[in-house]
Amino acid sequence: MKFIILGCGSSMGVPRPDGFFGNCDPKNKKNYRTRCSALIKTTDENILFDASPDLRQQLLRHRIKKINKVFFSHLHADQTHGINDLRSFYINGKKQINVYADRPTSIYLKNTFSYIFKSYSKEYPATLKLHKLPKYIIIKNKYKKIKINSVMVEHGKIKSNCFIIDRRLAYISDVNKIHNKNFKFFKNLQWLIIDCLGYNYHPSHLNLESSLSIIKKFKPNKAILTNLSPILDYNKLKRLLPRNVVPAYDGLTIDL
Repeated sequence: MKFIILGCGSSMGVPRPDGFFGNCDPKNKKNYRTRCSALIKTTDENILFDASPDLRQQLLRHRIKKINKVFFSHLHADQTHGINDLRSFYINGKKQINVYADRPTSIYLKNTFSYIFKSYSKEYPATLKLHKLPKYIIIKNKYKKIKINSVMVEHGKIKSNCFIIDRRLAYISDVNKIHNKNFKFFKNLQWLIIDCLGYNYHPSHLNLESSLSIIKKFKPNKAILTNLSPILDYNKLKRLLPRNVVPAYDGLTIDL
């Protein structure tokens, strides 16, 4: 079972569409960041977390031939606007793909991409089937059952969801606060992948100081910083981090 960080960039990626690299060295390939999506590959299923606007590029890069389920963390464009690229997997399987989202995200998806969830004709059938995001869901890897928990966190003025895989890995791409009542889900993990937008305070994201504070509190074996803005050069950031913490880069793969 593998967990792949398909994209680790902030909402406009690195470089931004206008070519702005910020503090990032364009000679370092790890500074080229697409928007946040991630994937679990098991023997039985491919599970996608978020559909960034760069999803097509990400799936082609990793030669992903099927998507079985999709979990959306929240309704922002950098997590949802690649949704149309899932159509090809419907065409291949001739079966609607099950996607899961909380209530605000579900309303946004149905209003913005109604043609994806409702059949208008034989030529344009519904390609995705929308479900309420459950507190947990079971997937399979060979003969083993893998539990994926969803835990709601704060992301500025909206709620977001993080995903915890088999009590071993937590993926929290967009967050600025985790509620005390949910701390139990995050302690003593093997991997914690967590938001780190930049160095300075931001009302919707963690910065480096707050990310490291949470990592110190939860004590994972290893931590990875994601949702990285152009402010954060890969090598410079890496030199500032404790040994068990590294910056993400597109394509970083974890064997679970």
